[in-house]
Amino acid sequence: MGRTNLFLALILMLSALSLVTARYQGRQLFMQNEQLKSQARELDIDWRRLQIERAELSRNARVDALARDVLKMVPIVPERTIYIRGGAP
Repeated sequence: MGRTNLFLALILMLSALSLVTARYQGRQLFMQNEQLKSQARELDIDWRRLQIERAELSRNARVDALARDVLKMVPIVPERTIYIRGGAP
């Protein structure tokens, strides 16, 4: 009877340790999951912000203003247009 009780006590201790280990790992995985979800939300917010910024930077009015101000470009007028006539030799 003593050996059986000792064996059952050992099995009970191993199962208790296994339960504690499983719960600890479960908590660790839950925390990691929450961190990854938070990171995914931040990346989604950054993606949306970049999409808005890209749309703003590629607006025609902005491109036109930059061409006029920074590059000093002017619209074409027929008086300043040079036409080259003749074929290639």
